Amino acid sequence: MALLKTKDLRAMRPEDVRAKLKEFGDELMHERGVAAMGGAPASPGRIRALRTNIARIHTIMLEQERAAKAAPAKAKAGKAGPEKKEKKRAVKKEEKK
Repeated sequence: MALLKTKDLRAMRPEDVRAKLKEFGDELMHERGVAAMGGAPASPGRIRALRTNIARIHTIMLEQERAAKAAPAKAKAGKAGPEKKEKKRAVKKEEKK
């Protein structure tokens, strides 16, 4: 099993990413079960690769979630930008005095 690349994950739809996450979670549970029962793993690095893929998926999902939350906030901040900046400058000038 190869590692998923970040750009491939970002190109996927959110439903597909969640499906991959579930698939990797099931595979990891199976591999850990085999290791716990004393069986020799077919590929020693498979557990590590699965954990890496799961972590990468979680990271990308979190980034996308934060970007979605930040987009409306940026739109609001952009409307009142110049006046707000002038107000901050005035406050800073008063603080310096």
